[in-house]
Amino acid sequence: MKDILEKKFKLEENKTNIRTEILAGLTTFMSMSYIIFLNPTVLSQTGMDYNAVYAATIIASVIATLVMAFYANVPYALSTGIGLGSLFTYTLCGSMGFTWGQSLAIVYISGILNFLITITSLRKKIVTAIPIFLQNAITVGIGLFITYVGLINAGIITFGADAINNGFATNVIPQLANIKENSILLAIIGLIITIVLLLRKSKGAYLKGIIITTLIGIPLGVTTLPDFSNYTLLPSIAPTFMKIDFIGLFSIKTGIVVVLMTIFTMCISDLFDSIGVFIGTGKKAGLFKIDKNGNLPPKLEKAMIADSCGTIIGSIFGTANTTTYLESSVGIEAGGRTGLTSLTVACLFALSLFFSPIIACVPMAAIAPILILIGMSMLESVSDIDWKDLTVAIPSFFTIIVMPFAYSITNGIEFGFIFYALIALICNKTREVSPIIFIFAILFLLKYIIA
Repeated sequence: MKDILEKKFKLEENKTNIRTEILAGLTTFMSMSYIIFLNPTVLSQTGMDYNAVYAATIIASVIATLVMAFYANVPYALSTGIGLGSLFTYTLCGSMGFTWGQSLAIVYISGILNFLITITSLRKKIVTAIPIFLQNAITVGIGLFITYVGLINAGIITFGADAINNGFATNVIPQLANIKENSILLAIIGLIITIVLLLRKSKGAYLKGIIITTLIGIPLGVTTLPDFSNYTLLPSIAPTFMKIDFIGLFSIKTGIVVVLMTIFTMCISDLFDSIGVFIGTGKKAGLFKIDKNGNLPPKLEKAMIADSCGTIIGSIFGTANTTTYLESSVGIEAGGRTGLTSLTVACLFALSLFFSPIIACVPMAAIAPILILIGMSMLESVSDIDWKDLTVAIPSFFTIIVMPFAYSITNGIEFGFIFYALIALICNKTREVSPIIFIFAILFLLKYIIA
């Protein structure tokens, strides 16, 4: 078995070993396992069957992550993106009025488009068009984004409102929460424990931090004990499987223009979310290095193809865009360097069909500290940006700052593109900038204007 794994995943060549890869996979899974329960909770608000979405989420995650493991041989895991899932529920099915079957059709078509963009090398050209300083800015922006997500998930950052008008909060601003709450105290304890483990260079520090924090949460009343009372071994996927409504989508009264713009929005959001994750995490770990001629490493090209397949797979089984997970950075930070990390995650997702009550016990307060510290580790790229050169500093600044403030990786990249193109025009440096940057900058502006 050891020889088979070594030959398949080239562990020695990637300076890793079986133990490190499995621990990295376990850490990644623990960090993203919340999606198993959160996604069906969100999507079921559209009228979709909760248990079917639960099963669809797991099955799509397993298949897509296996493709990443065996085809691309990189340590990334895929599942339904919670941001894209929220867009599916609250925008497509909510404010826009699409049925969930029609929304699945939008997801499927956007996945097909992303796949075509990838295999025709357009996605490759987009990545190579992004200058080094913007790649560094994306890494830093994602670091701040991850930290912000961690602080919110820990409950350390909450949101207050000055007034309530007609049932809606106004002047909503982030603020520090009351740290006396047990869940927040547990997150802080977990943060301290993980910092100690990191300073002592303990192997598997992040995984140990999650486990120890989860156990400490039991007497604090934050970690719940397994509940098998409503346990279903294998939920039926029939209510959502292949329920994509193409006919309904293209016969809606709002017209084809609205449908096409919606598909474009989903396609772009998925495309640039995954590009951001690959650039941000892969660059820091040395997984993906673009050479002087702008050529992408084969691993990144394969990873992008695997990612584009995820959305298609997810829509077929009955869930929103299945995409490369930002939490993969946790496993990469733990030493994961090959597809064996992804294989481990896929196996754990499969097992979660049988042990979901146990997995549900891990509180968000145990995961949040890991996200905070991973975010911190990604900020080192800020020193590689030339802040004295305004043509570099301005697009870098907006890329970095918009990601956490707008709570969107895609929005940060969009602002970076727009300001990069604008400055090139102002400074008469258009020849130094790829036409792809200008094309997408215009498309992004149109998206904001039309929206």
